[in-house]
Amino acid sequence: MGTEKTEAADKVATMFEPEGWDERYAGQGAVWRGTPNPQLVSVAEELAPGRALDVGCGEGGDVVWLALRGWTVTGADFSAAGLARAARHAEEAGVAERTSWWRTDARSFATDGREFDLVTTHYLHPSDGAMVRVVRELAGAVAPGGLLLVVGHSPAAHHTPLTEAHLRAMFLAEELLPGLPDGFEVLAAQQRPRTLVRDGETFEVEDSVLLARRSAA
Repeated sequence: MGTEKTEAADKVATMFEPEGWDERYAGQGAVWRGTPNPQLVSVAEELAPGRALDVGCGEGGDVVWLALRGWTVTGADFSAAGLARAARHAEEAGVAERTSWWRTDARSFATDGREFDLVTTHYLHPSDGAMVRVVRELAGAVAPGGLLLVVGHSPAAHHTPLTEAHLRAMFLAEELLPGLPDGFEVLAAQQRPRTLVRDGETFEVEDSVLLARRSAA
């Protein structure tokens, strides 16, 4: 029994590291649906195109959607396999010239002075509960007048049983507020319901959504 528990714990741990995601993206089929995340659509569909950064972009569904709408988009992820898939999808969609790719770990990345009109991340959950610190780094990449959108899984409403490690990595929107520097206006910090269809079944889940605007001054 101890060995089984150790193996299960090791499997969960790899889900939070680049090697685990490289392995996941190594298969032939798509890991995700390729459609944009609904919280991003609700925020960005009325925005004028500009420069965007999508951190934890995976196979690039959000990057491609933004690029198709005229944005110049940088997709960032710690999985080389995920970025390779994302680049292929951008090529297939005809938006390769409006996309670029950056292999970096959100837990330690620095933007080196680069700024974006929209910085977004969806379902990024570092295992050490460091999302407040990640939000602070993401905020540093937002240009004056720009938006920061952080969306995550809420521990309060999910469609499958979760391990303690998964629960510790999830967050409520209001828990991220200490990560916002001065000069940001909070536009939303709330739990939003979302309908999920998986394997023919429909589930009601809950997203944690933080939306903030940096002062233009």
